[in-house]
Amino acid sequence: MLYTAHPTAIIDEGCTIGAGTRIWHFSHIMPGAEIGEGCNIGQNVVVSPGVKLGRNVKVQNNVSLYTGVECGDDVFLGPSCVFTNVINPRSAVNRRNQYARTYVGKGASIGANATIVCGHDIGEYAFIGAGAVVTKTVPAHALVVGNPARQKGWMSEHGHKLLFDAGGQATCPESGQQYQLKDNKVSRTA
Repeated sequence: MLYTAHPTAIIDEGCTIGAGTRIWHFSHIMPGAEIGEGCNIGQNVVVSPGVKLGRNVKVQNNVSLYTGVECGDDVFLGPSCVFTNVINPRSAVNRRNQYARTYVGKGASIGANATIVCGHDIGEYAFIGAGAVVTKTVPAHALVVGNPARQKGWMSEHGHKLLFDAGGQATCPESGQQYQLKDNKVSRTA
């Protein structure tokens, strides 16, 4: 076995799990789910059919990943964060053919108890604050907080708020990486 799973975890046939992935207590990996190498699936997590997780994705406790969710490499999903997959759910109306896609870009972090309304992508290295309710697409490197989530700044790849000078330049205090803000987009320059 290339991955490890706690005895209480349910791993259905027909899913794909990468080498080095760890799956903890009471989690359920459903048929058709694809989990990359080196992932950590916390306690009481559900990974539904069609969900795709890249390499080194960290899914904390009590997260439900419903059909339509895809995550790039190095994504962090905080405890009890929520993804929806239907805009207008009704118990008496079957909308299984209307699941909306939500893509979470490489290196993005989603804080504890945040809600991501389906159909809104999260850009690379974006940072969603704890408890935020995301109702629109989040640009790469954006920091968003609140309900509804509003942008409050920009983040480095190492998860630090970037302070841009008048010329649109910023340096990450941890990595020393340099960034440029131009036309309301952040890019790494060095």
